[in-house]
Amino acid sequence: MYLALCATVFLTAYVLNLVTITVGYHRGLAHGAVRLHPRLRRLIVMTGNWVTGLDPKAWVVMHRMHHAHSDTPKDPHSPVNVGIIGVAMAQLRSYERVLRGLMRNEPAFTKFAYDLDFELNWTNRTRRWYLPYLAHAVVATAIAASGAWLLGLAYFVGMMSHPFQGGMVNAFGHAVGGRNFETNDNSRNNLLVAWLIAGEGLQNNHHRYPNSAKFSYRSWEPDAGFMVCLALETLGLVTIDYEQLIPAPPQGGVAAQPEAPPQGGVAAQPERRIAA
Repeated sequence: MYLALCATVFLTAYVLNLVTITVGYHRGLAHGAVRLHPRLRRLIVMTGNWVTGLDPKAWVVMHRMHHAHSDTPKDPHSPVNVGIIGVAMAQLRSYERVLRGLMRNEPAFTKFAYDLDFELNWTNRTRRWYLPYLAHAVVATAIAASGAWLLGLAYFVGMMSHPFQGGMVNAFGHAVGGRNFETNDNSRNNLLVAWLIAGEGLQNNHHRYPNSAKFSYRSWEPDAGFMVCLALETLGLVTIDYEQLIPAPPQGGVAAQPEAPPQGGVAAQPERRIAA
């Protein structure tokens, strides 16, 4: 029973972290593939940094930089440049550079924040980036102090799982797996990562159709993140941009090969405004 409770706490914390990023940060704020209800958007902007330890504005800017320069020397975290093992450290250092660049209003970074009408979280503006981690560590320690050390560990690892999630996607999603589409980058569809991280491992599909809320192309490609989007839409919390969805494969099962996107591996993205 205790182990089941630990597993439940871990999965709940992990899913909360993952949904905040894959639906809120990624499909919502970064690409506008789903339009977030104004209240949900405010909630994500205000609390996302505390849930994940990652600033929503900085995360979106770094992700847009990744699409603009995918697998080129300017990519913030490509295994082509740093190897699979080096991706985790590369994304940490790039995230720190993005934070500094945004605080200094450097055009190289602010140009990727054209529609982000909110500031960096105050913890990052005041260089107290560690507070979300400390808060979750205090909760985990309090749980462990009651004698349930494994439960406390499950809570902390689940809530602070973003290095694992981002590292897996950015490393294996651009190094190991198949490709449905020819793109100008090394994006791959890694099914294991897609299963573990709500469809995020389907990087080749995503880089060919970056504004699609749905990452899966084949019927057997897992994309739990899109299922969450559909569920949230029934609750009125998001609106899916159906016109931008990745098209269904043609009859006969042969993948269509539409015109490859421009250099950098990302289709042109209009500077749309996301409802505040």
